[in-house]
Amino acid sequence: MNEDGSVNFDEIVTLVQSQIASGIDALVICGTTGEKSTLKYDEHLKVIETAVKAANKKVPIIAGTGSNDTVYTVELCNDAAKLSADAFLMVTPYYNKASQDGLIAHYNYIADRVEKPIILYNVPSRTGVDILPKTYKILSRHKRIVATKEASGSITKVAETRYLCGDDLWIYSGNDDQIIPIMSLGGIGVISVLSNILPSEVHNLCQNYWVGNTKTAAAAQIKYMGLIKALFCDVNPAPLKTAMNLMGKNAGPCRLPLYPLSETNLSLLIEKLKECNLLN
Repeated sequence: MNEDGSVNFDEIVTLVQSQIASGIDALVICGTTGEKSTLKYDEHLKVIETAVKAANKKVPIIAGTGSNDTVYTVELCNDAAKLSADAFLMVTPYYNKASQDGLIAHYNYIADRVEKPIILYNVPSRTGVDILPKTYKILSRHKRIVATKEASGSITKVAETRYLCGDDLWIYSGNDDQIIPIMSLGGIGVISVLSNILPSEVHNLCQNYWVGNTKTAAAAQIKYMGLIKALFCDVNPAPLKTAMNLMGKNAGPCRLPLYPLSETNLSLLIEKLKECNLLN
């Protein structure tokens, strides 16, 4: 964002190109860490378009298109597809608090009407809705529902989902503090907050696990635990955008109702950034 709260499209290009140069495998644009919730419809589409053009087909662009309105979500997905988004990240309907049957109907309705792969996003602490493993099993039967970003915090749930779905549903960690635990249960990576400031390190953590360097991967997971926790000392993405600004990236302010960090939380964040040698 610019200081006046408008979208800084030039900086989006810079950030996308920087992330790609750091070796990431794919990029989520307009996720909730990207303040999707406060973007107007036209802004939302222009941000996606800007990211797609900046990426120039070097990595897939996954557009955050989930909402609590099923028909609206279909419209947004199809407009994003026209802009050449490669896939969709789709958070559970928030506030409505749909039942499990409602979630099944919601996602299947959308999947029947779009032409790109769908990654579900389960983050009950933010939405009040939790996708249960048996629901994942039913949803995984749809050919376009291919993966989930699992941020419930429950390792038991991940294990049960793997048991029920097998390879019919890929699992990405949605929590940076659980990358290695979830990959140890068959997860294939992470959709990360931390990678906004440490893209190479998060990529290498996952890659090391993939090739069998589990001790190296686990050591990296542990190394960054303090910073991971600090990035959630307040409501995401306020701490992350503050960290990016402190590191010289022009992330700008958050839009209201998100608010700047308190002095206590700011001090904690600076401390953990210095521990990781990210600030002078």
